[in-house]
Amino acid sequence: MAFVRRHRGILPLALLLPGLAWLIIFFALPLYYQGKISLETGSIFNGFHFNWHFRTYTDAWSAYHTQFLRSFWFAGLSTLLSLLIGYPLAYAIAFRGGKWRNALLLAVILPFFVTYLVRTLAWETILDDSSPLVSFLQTIHVISPHGRVLATTGSVVAGITYNFLPFMILPLYASLERIDDRLLEAGADLYGNRRSVFRKVTLPLSMPGVVAGVLLTFIPAAGDFVNATLLGSPNQTMIGNVIQSRYLELNDYPTAAALSFTLMAIILVMVAIWAKVAGTEALMGTEAKT
Repeated sequence: MAFVRRHRGILPLALLLPGLAWLIIFFALPLYYQGKISLETGSIFNGFHFNWHFRTYTDAWSAYHTQFLRSFWFAGLSTLLSLLIGYPLAYAIAFRGGKWRNALLLAVILPFFVTYLVRTLAWETILDDSSPLVSFLQTIHVISPHGRVLATTGSVVAGITYNFLPFMILPLYASLERIDDRLLEAGADLYGNRRSVFRKVTLPLSMPGVVAGVLLTFIPAAGDFVNATLLGSPNQTMIGNVIQSRYLELNDYPTAAALSFTLMAIILVMVAIWAKVAGTEALMGTEAKT
C-alpha cells in the first residue's frame, strides 16, 4: 500500500494492464499472424513461406468479389429489417411497457439462452419443404404449390435478421429509455402533435441507439456464414462461407487470411463513413445528454 501511495500515477496504468494484455494476446497477436499468413505462398504439403505476396489480395478479390457484394447486400437488408422491426418494439417497451417492461426485455434476450447454431437449425426445420408453415403458405397462395421458402435469399435474410435482432433492439431501448419525459411533455405543450413530437424530439434523441444498433447488427451479419449454410443454397453463399471453406476444407490459409483482412478493411471504411455521416456525437451517445 505504501508503494501505491508513493506512486499514485502508476495505479491507472496498472488497472489498464489486464485489458491491454487481453487485447494484445487475443487481438493484436492473431491479427499479426493472420497478416503474415496472408502474404505467404505455398501449400499445406510443401509448407508456406513468407515472401510479401500481395497478389493474393487482388486474386482473392477478383475471384470472390460477388460473395463480398452479396454479403454486404444481405447484411444491409437484415440491418434495415431489424431497424424497422426493432424500433417500434423498443419504443413500445420503453414508453408503453409499464409493469411488463422487464418481462418484455426478457423476451427479447430469451433467444440468447439457446446457442446460435441451434436457433438457426430450428429455423431450418420451420422453413423445410414439409413443414406446416410452408404448407400453409402454399395453401393461401403466398408461394406456388411447389414453391420453396428454404434455400432462398429470403430465408437467409430472415435468418440473419432473427439472429441479430436483439443487437438492434437493446441499444435502441437503452437510448429511448434515457429520454426525459419532460422533453416530450414540453413538445406537446408547444402544440406539437404526436407525429411532430416524435419526429423533432424522440427520433433525434434516439439516434445514438440507432447508430449503435446499425453497427452491432451490420458488422457481424456481414461476416456470418451459418445462416447461408443452413438456410441457403450455393446461390446464397456469403464471404464467410468462402473463408470457412478456404481455411478448413481447402487449407488455403493465405487466401482465407487475405479475404478476412479485406472484409475487415471494407467494414472499417464503412464504419468510418457511417460515423462521419451520423456524427461521432451520435456514435458515442453524447447527443442524448445535451
